[in-house]
Amino acid sequence: MEYLVTMTTHVPEGTPEEAVADIRAREAAHSRELAAQGHLLRLWRPPLRPGEWRTLGLFAAEDDARLEEVLASMPLRVWRTDEATALSPHPDDPSPAAPGRAGAREFLVHFTRSAAEGTPAQVIDSAMEAEAVRARELAAQGRLERLWQLPGQGRALGLWRAEDATELGAVLGALPLSPWMTVETTPLSEHPNDPALNAS
Repeated sequence: MEYLVTMTTHVPEGTPEEAVADIRAREAAHSRELAAQGHLLRLWRPPLRPGEWRTLGLFAAEDDARLEEVLASMPLRVWRTDEATALSPHPDDPSPAAPGRAGAREFLVHFTRSAAEGTPAQVIDSAMEAEAVRARELAAQGRLERLWQLPGQGRALGLWRAEDATELGAVLGALPLSPWMTVETTPLSEHPNDPALNAS
């Protein structure tokens, strides 16, 4: 199974800088080990407030218990709280994805589909079929990297690439299911321990 994990670190006040540097170095080394084992797939930094230390991670584990073992093995866990969301396969997931667009920024997009009451089922079914076709096209263009189902009816999570939020908004607004979806977009920044950056 794959999981999206929000990792929030709070370093105790008065902790020596050398202690922080030591744990960060050990965290980087262990992250490489977890990536080699296939548990750590990606790491990103979401938008942060001053003084905030938060990371988003994409992990793979056999089940919730094994994920907890993996997270507990990370050196920063002594100062960190983790919130994990189980990700289910999505029928339109392009994985294994083609390489993303060079120079484009990554975004996580939460989708919630809720058709207006009285919308004919065949209209929604037709839009979902068109959405699947469009997802394949966007994956081929390097815009859509991954797509998962989230817990709850009509909820999904996508990993996208675009030059900026404006371009992404235009792409999402043109999706066949757009009239029945609300979206929440999170711009992502590179994380120095991201396996995608450190891949040979």
